[in-house]
Amino acid sequence: MDEPIDWRLTNQQNYLMGVSLTRHQWYSARPGWDHDHCEFCWAKFGLKGESEMLTEGYCTEDGYYWVCVPCFNDFYARFKWK
Repeated sequence: MDEPIDWRLTNQQNYLMGVSLTRHQWYSARPGWDHDHCEFCWAKFGLKGESEMLTEGYCTEDGYYWVCVPCFNDFYARFKWK
């Protein structure tokens, strides 16, 4: 049986299937980069003190892709994250 369609799924399986994600305080992995977005719901990650910014979540080893805690919990099994 197919899993229900979720508006947050937009082909992330092409680059996030089976990857290792680690919970971290947000940090800039690129010079001059002041925020990132959850790869699923587009919630914004950034520095503490800025309104409506997430300051912690899950990221790939290189810090390039970020996933918020609710989306991590929703998609952990489906994406077989380590």
